[in-house]
Amino acid sequence: MTPTANAKGALFMAIAMAGFTCNDALVKSVTGAMNTGQILFVRGLMTTVLVVAIARWMGALGSWRVVLQPAVALRMAAEIIASLAYVSALGAMPLANTASILQALPLAVTLGAALFLNEKVGWRRWLAIIAGFAGVLIVIRPGPEGFSLAAVYVIASVVGAAARDLCTRRIDRAVPSLFISVITAVSITVTGAVMIVPMGGWQPVSGEAFVRLAAASVLLLVGYQTIVIAMRTGEISFIAPFRYTSLIWAIAIGFLFFGEVPDFWMTVGVMIIVASGLYTFSRENRRQVAEAVAQESKPESP
Repeated sequence: MTPTANAKGALFMAIAMAGFTCNDALVKSVTGAMNTGQILFVRGLMTTVLVVAIARWMGALGSWRVVLQPAVALRMAAEIIASLAYVSALGAMPLANTASILQALPLAVTLGAALFLNEKVGWRRWLAIIAGFAGVLIVIRPGPEGFSLAAVYVIASVVGAAARDLCTRRIDRAVPSLFISVITAVSITVTGAVMIVPMGGWQPVSGEAFVRLAAASVLLLVGYQTIVIAMRTGEISFIAPFRYTSLIWAIAIGFLFFGEVPDFWMTVGVMIIVASGLYTFSRENRRQVAEAVAQESKPESP
């Protein structure tokens, strides 16, 4: 990769994080007016229309029978759990807190890959994973009564998102990534529709709330597409740390629009999570480079 490619990849990653975080803020702003199911349904319906139109235009629509593949079905279920839990957490926790805990996702993916995909994880990365989750506990700070419901929501969202990413690795590469996005958008929309009544019933949607969710759906789509471009443009070891730019957006938006001020212990927890993630990225990059060198040094087979 050239420095220019890495710079472009980093830029797209930063744009993706801005899109995701601004989407979160817009969703959080309407959590007091409608329940989680209704939010997922309204936003999901608009996202589905956009992504289906793009997929049709690019010829990426495939057979819906692909949902019968175990990896696709499991990914869909994990995405539903992550979405339900994260939107619920947004309504119950400060934006910066939810964004901070979500930064433990790379550590959770590394842990899941070691436990379920038999990927090698050295003792240094195990220590980084433990430290990162300790940082999560510092951000959450469970009291004598244990974890709050909001903390359970955000932890469930991390687990669901990690399971989603691990399942994605197992999906047949012949399935277009855009079609996977279509399946995801449709499944979340249907789930939202089903959950509206159990979560309190339909509430009138004001014009302002509709505009905010419409903007959120566009930003969500922008985030999905730019993060794919980022991962395909630059070196992962170079661009991955730029995912932490979402914290800057979350803290700034939380302060300016929701009056949220991070306290000392949250700042400490965030620093531990970020440091652990950066160290994990660094160790993974070294491992990949070492494997590549070892592979190149092997004598050619006769």
